Amino acid sequence: MTIFPAMVQAPLAEGIVARAIAKGVLDVRVHDLRAFTTDRHRVVDDMPFGGGPGMVMKPEPLFAAVEAIQAKRAAETASRRSLDGLSAEASAKAEGGGRAIVLTSPDGERLTHAVAERLSALDHLVILCGRYEGVDERVREHLATETISIGDYVLSGGELPALVIVDAVARLVPGVVGDDASVSGDTFARDGLLDFPQYTRPAEFRGLGVPPVLLSGHHAEIEKWRREQALARTRRHRPDLLQTKEEGD
Repeated sequence: MTIFPAMVQAPLAEGIVARAIAKGVLDVRVHDLRAFTTDRHRVVDDMPFGGGPGMVMKPEPLFAAVEAIQAKRAAETASRRSLDGLSAEASAKAEGGGRAIVLTSPDGERLTHAVAERLSALDHLVILCGRYEGVDERVREHLATETISIGDYVLSGGELPALVIVDAVARLVPGVVGDDASVSGDTFARDGLLDFPQYTRPAEFRGLGVPPVLLSGHHAEIEKWRREQALARTRRHRPDLLQTKEEGD
């Protein structure tokens, strides 16, 4: 849900997510928040109570938008259930996952691989793109089920974070990435470690060679080397991940 749908639609037309949408593995819909306003100027923001700089996103269009999405989805589910001859209980069981309404905000929960995994198991995900000085707190407290941040910095709006969330979640959905091993071997997916160094042809480039172990054909030694390199890289660049892992163990 965004006031700049074109900003979101263009990236979704390329790459892995676009192919998954074309194959019917994913159903991603972009909604223009202004379509859910009731005034002729299609206003989605207003001045903050108590004063202060900037504008705040109004609650009415966001509540109306989510309620409309939920109503449409319920109607589509009922229609499919009727065509398939399924009971409401069987249909709910087939859908599985659950639902979430995510608000993008720099003060939300940090997006991690674990968060993406959790969201990928859901059946339906709505992402609300924040803008301006923020969103009316009633949206956070009574509409959104969670708030997610992609990092400790501020962007002009929630469209880029929404795309990051979609991409991170989508690649974990079965059938989106062609090779499941590619996903299971990603950074953070391997015991929460960063990925090991990767090399490809040529074996020597401008005097720079490939580690001999990778050319040895000895799979056990290669796996051992990769594990050691992943640990070393994590220790060097993200020691906090090792600390978190030790605390979890």
